[in-house]
Amino acid sequence: MQRLYPILFVFLWSTGFIGAKYGLPYAEPLSFLLVRYGFVISLMLLIALATRAPWPNDPKQWLHIGISGVLVHAVYLGGVFVAIKHGLPAGVTALVVGMQPLLTALGAGWLLGEQVAGRQWGGLALGFVGVGLVVSGKFGDVALGPMLIPALVALLGITAGTLYQKRFCARFDLRTGSVIQFVPTAIVTAIAIALFEDFRIEWTGDFIFALGWLVLVLSLGAISLLNLLIRSGSAVNVASLFYLTPLSTALIAWVIFGEKLTLTATVGMALAVSGVYLVARPAK
Repeated sequence: MQRLYPILFVFLWSTGFIGAKYGLPYAEPLSFLLVRYGFVISLMLLIALATRAPWPNDPKQWLHIGISGVLVHAVYLGGVFVAIKHGLPAGVTALVVGMQPLLTALGAGWLLGEQVAGRQWGGLALGFVGVGLVVSGKFGDVALGPMLIPALVALLGITAGTLYQKRFCARFDLRTGSVIQFVPTAIVTAIAIALFEDFRIEWTGDFIFALGWLVLVLSLGAISLLNLLIRSGSAVNVASLFYLTPLSTALIAWVIFGEKLTLTATVGMALAVSGVYLVARPAK
């Protein structure tokens, strides 16, 4: 069953772009995320109390888990949602965030002592080229400019969060750990809303559907799988899975929205999958 975790994670994580597509027209990005965090905290706290899940005994673990949550959720998700809301195409956002495996590989040796083999470096480069081909047709004639800034912030957040969690708090109970991660995330997001937004939300059917999907499928399902993968695998191997997210998103958009898949995108998918295989393949 554990062998299916990476595939399931990639599929669930990639649906986050679909949820954003449905919900962002009706809410400011950080306000959308704060409501999402509130529901996640409430649900996970109820589950943790009902199942008597263990809480960390060491105050330092509370701090480390909280910091990892702020990086992975507040910084990464906030950056992605702000970028898309302000007009950066999802394909460009995916390409920027798609640099994460390369940055993670650079940091893994320095911070975690992980050895990145030449084969893995080749796979990381091949995967990045593949992602670039997949999203190349989605750039359009948009002037990127400052819209790239929140996407770059998101890239740094998910990279730093993955390395930090692997280094300082790889193992924690997923029920109580989720509460500890999302509470400081909500606080940081609320501060950002007070500074930059008006907390505007239109409770339409599409928004409620998107909110429910992101709470149940993304924040409870995909995030739990990500935590399990970080716990059991190397940071580089886990990060390489993010190369597959734009591919999965493109396939879902093709099925649901009828978006075209070009020959270039198909070749890019093959390259990205090959790159992830080279990274994750056990050394002989």
